[in-house]
Amino acid sequence: MQFKSLLAAAAIFLAGAPASADGEQSLHDFTVTSIEYTDMPLSQYQGKAVLLVNTASYCGYTPQYKGLQALWEQYRDEGLVVVGVPANDFGDQEPGNEKNIKNFCKVNFQVDFPMTKKMVVKGGPENAPVYEWLAQEMGDESRPKWNFHKYLIDKNGHPVAYFSSKVKPGSDELKAAVERALSASGR
Repeated sequence: MQFKSLLAAAAIFLAGAPASADGEQSLHDFTVTSIEYTDMPLSQYQGKAVLLVNTASYCGYTPQYKGLQALWEQYRDEGLVVVGVPANDFGDQEPGNEKNIKNFCKVNFQVDFPMTKKMVVKGGPENAPVYEWLAQEMGDESRPKWNFHKYLIDKNGHPVAYFSSKVKPGSDELKAAVERALSASGR
């Protein structure tokens, strides 16, 4: 058991995100790069629920951008933050650069929720540390298997659910989970 703890600590160290003061790592321990190439510390979302979604501009699920924007507009005043994570991991369906992606999202879907630069999300040696941490927390079966996979993280930065690409942003299932995450008082 101690060996497993040591391995977990080593993985966290190598991922570049320190554990919180209580020794438990959370989403808030990570900093990613925004689509505008600035630091985007996820600690800015403390006290908010986060829906982290890997996105792609040329996918059959791309129309989900409209639903993600609607979800963001419906729940942001209650504390939900939708974060889009462009990824070219599945079918090369996000080939553009960040400027092209941002423009595509704005022009076609009026997206104004936060987005990151492109990341690797499906696993492997180049996987984004935050996605590696999510897989460690939720289990390997939670890894994205296609574009528009969704992770829901509670207000304390802990993952509470994940949803396959097929689950639409406006679905009763996803909205119910978001409402539970928003109404939870904390750990």
